[in-house]
Amino acid sequence: MVSAQRFVLATRPEGEPTRGNFQLERIEMPDPRPGELLLRTQYLSVDPYVRGRISGIRSYAEPTAIGSPPPGHAVGVVERSEDSQWSVGDIVVADTGWQTHALVCASDVRKLDPGLASVTTSLGVLGMPGFTAYAGLLKLGKPKPGDTVVVGAATGPVGSLVGQIAKIRGARAVGIAGGPQKTSFLLSDLGFDASADHRSKDFGDQLRAAASDGIDVYFENIGGEVFNAVFPLLNPFARIPVCGVMSEYNSTSSRPGLPQQLLRTVLNKSVTIRGFVFTEFWDQLFDRFLTDVSGWIREGKVRYREDIVEGFENTPDAFRGLLRGENFGKLIVRLSE
Repeated sequence: MVSAQRFVLATRPEGEPTRGNFQLERIEMPDPRPGELLLRTQYLSVDPYVRGRISGIRSYAEPTAIGSPPPGHAVGVVERSEDSQWSVGDIVVADTGWQTHALVCASDVRKLDPGLASVTTSLGVLGMPGFTAYAGLLKLGKPKPGDTVVVGAATGPVGSLVGQIAKIRGARAVGIAGGPQKTSFLLSDLGFDASADHRSKDFGDQLRAAASDGIDVYFENIGGEVFNAVFPLLNPFARIPVCGVMSEYNSTSSRPGLPQQLLRTVLNKSVTIRGFVFTEFWDQLFDRFLTDVSGWIREGKVRYREDIVEGFENTPDAFRGLLRGENFGKLIVRLSE
């Protein structure tokens, strides 16, 4: 049997997660059964949605059980195969959780070709985050030429692609990010039209200047006071795809609530607010997404940034930093051999 390591949920976090909420274990992996693959993880994706899954509150999926690994997609190499369509050495992406090795059903993995693109893109711009941006913006935001599209957490893997797709569709892209380095990156590297620093004291003024003609699409990743600043700037018939509310994930006490007159404004301006999970559109759009976005990358219309953390042992700390906004780009843990 193969000796492996995994992080499991030891206790449910109250507020910001701590290292003590996770326990590192060494386990022996059983042999794969027919139809299964044994994978060795090379790269592990660390994502904000995990905070909700470890909270114990059921949402769109069952919460992570105490003693089980938090969820996470990973790029891995097939070490043993009990399925005729897969060979030892194949590189795949699969939902493995926070583990150095995993047993997965062969039908649940997707093969990668390292010659076509860096395999890490399957965890970011060509993976679940990228697809979330693509499906949420095009199916729900529906940007039109000349629209103003505003997106929170704009240097992350979802927000950065939202803004770039908006530009491809002829819209004006405004990114909200934390700190001057990130807001400058939006303009200089990603081609956004304007940016606003939500950590700045004059954030509201920056946003009003950046969206002087109002906001037609707001792709929601943050919630809280950022949403409160966006809300008065919404144009009639604005669309708000709700992907996440990162500002609320670690909250243990009440914060400033939704703007007053929310429903009246939604009514008077005919605003559409629509939450979604990427799985809703997977079967319908994923193949088209891969074709479109990989093509835009080759043409130089889409750029992406990855933030690589070395060493599996650093996964919990990387996750904690993600929730504080310390990452710059798609956060990925590279496992040591």
